Amino acid sequence: MINDIQRYWNERIHDLEMTSHPVGSPEFFADLDAYRFEKLHYLPQVVDFDGFAGKRLLEVGCGIGTDLSRFAKGGAICTGIDLSQTAIDLASRNLAQQGLSATLKIGNGEALAFGEGTFDVVYGHGVLQYTADAAQMVRECHRVLVPGGRAIFMVYNRFGWLNFMSKLMGVGLEHADAPGLRKFSIGDYRRMLAPFGEVRIVPERFPVVSRLHKGWKATVYNSMFVGTFNALPRSLVRPLGWHLMAFCTK
Repeated sequence: MINDIQRYWNERIHDLEMTSHPVGSPEFFADLDAYRFEKLHYLPQVVDFDGFAGKRLLEVGCGIGTDLSRFAKGGAICTGIDLSQTAIDLASRNLAQQGLSATLKIGNGEALAFGEGTFDVVYGHGVLQYTADAAQMVRECHRVLVPGGRAIFMVYNRFGWLNFMSKLMGVGLEHADAPGLRKFSIGDYRRMLAPFGEVRIVPERFPVVSRLHKGWKATVYNSMFVGTFNALPRSLVRPLGWHLMAFCTK
C-alpha cells in the first residue's frame, strides 16, 4: 500500500489546475500558495505560523512546502518529509527561491527516522487520511515529540458538508482516487488520537466560492449554496465542517 501511495503522489501535484505557470517557477508557487489560502482562509486563523520561532518543527507530508515555508518565515527550525520525491524536489525549490532553509527528505510518516523527543511540534495537514495506517502515523508523531510537545493534524470529516454535496451533485472529491483515502467521524478521530494527553478537535473549512469546477453545477454551488450555508449560525453547522483540525499535546 505504501508503494502505491508513493507512486500516486509522485505523479500528482496538489492544486496543479490552479496555475498556468511552469512547474517549479516562482509564479507557480505563488499561484498555489494564493489558491490554498483562498480555499483554506481559516488556516492562518487557527494555526499561528509565526508562533513557533526557535521550535523544532516537523511537517509530515510537506508536499511542495507551502505551509512549511510559512513556518520557516516565522522562525521555526523546520524539517519536512514526504513519500513523494516530486514533492521534496519542488519543496526544495520553493524554499530556496524564498531564501528559506529547511531539512527536506523522503520519509514515511508511519516509520519516522527520528529518535524519541526530537521535535517540539509535529504538523500534518491533510496527511493522515492518505496513509495506509493512520493510527500508526499518529503513534510515530507522538513518539518523536518532546514531553509537552504539540501536534496539529487535519483529516476529512465523514459527515462533512462537502462529502454530502459530492454525493448529491455527483461531483467527485479531489484526489478521491488516491489509494488508502479514508474519512473520519469526530469519534473515530478522537479515538485515534488517544496517545496524546490533551486533544481538542475543531471542525473547520466551510463553503467558499470554487474556481475548481465549471458548468451549471458550479453555478448553483457558487451562487446559491455557498451564501445560504454561510448564512446559517456557525454554531449550528460547525459539526459539518469538512476539515477536522486537531490540536494535541503530548
